[in-house]
Amino acid sequence: MKPDFYETLGVKKGASKEEIKSAYRKMAMANHPDRNKSPDAEEKFKEINEAYEVLSNDQKKSAYDQFGHAAFDPSSGGFGGTTHTSQNGPFTYTWQGGQGGNPFGGQEFDFGGFSNPFDIFEQFFGGNVNSGRQRQQTPTYKIQISFLDAANGCEKEVDIDGRRKSIKIPAGVDDGQRIRFNDFILYIDVQPDKFFKRDGNDVYVNVEISFANAALGTDIEVPTLKEPLKVRVKPGTQPNTLIRLRGQGVRDVNGYGIGDLYIRLLVVIPSKLTTKQKELIREFGL
Repeated sequence: MKPDFYETLGVKKGASKEEIKSAYRKMAMANHPDRNKSPDAEEKFKEINEAYEVLSNDQKKSAYDQFGHAAFDPSSGGFGGTTHTSQNGPFTYTWQGGQGGNPFGGQEFDFGGFSNPFDIFEQFFGGNVNSGRQRQQTPTYKIQISFLDAANGCEKEVDIDGRRKSIKIPAGVDDGQRIRFNDFILYIDVQPDKFFKRDGNDVYVNVEISFANAALGTDIEVPTLKEPLKVRVKPGTQPNTLIRLRGQGVRDVNGYGIGDLYIRLLVVIPSKLTTKQKELIREFGL
């Protein structure tokens, strides 16, 4: 059986359009075959896009809520349709187009949809929807940028067909994303950072503090995506405590706000202690 579209996107049946869109964005980015190398990533990606194509369209969503998957299955007396197969690079996928004999009065039901799951992904992330053949004819170039350049945006010089071009890469692009320009597509390869780790638009960074500072409290300087900031460590702070800095994460590439920065405090236990230090710790029962 095909999975439930709401379960596929991880939303409830009464979810709003914004909730559906947000869930789709997160799931599509995590499972796009260009960045997720697991064997089932392509199939999962197609399921996610099929679910979004239906649930983001009022007519399709209404039909699905009423008839379930039967609404789009020609063998179940639903809409009817013709199965198409197409190719996008190494990925093969199928979809169905509507025809007569459906529960909407016997006329063709206009989905107003996408030709394949990759079209949904490109349109959602600001690309243009073209036919598969047009996409294959558009040259794709790969560029490597640092984590901070991806987070903050940058301007790079690239060679396109022997010509030097200056291009602007918007803040918030993620590893594996494509940026479509007028005559070419730029594939973004974001290099891992030694300190920062990204999760959606949120960023995590580990900061070490001493056992004494964790116990007594102190002010420390922490790195951010731009300039270091001072934060207060409360007395009695436990190992792996997270400090949340709102609005210090990555700016959403499509303008949906800014993520947060999480400082994970790693309490460093000294491996060597003086006799006096040992006595003091025993005195406090620590």
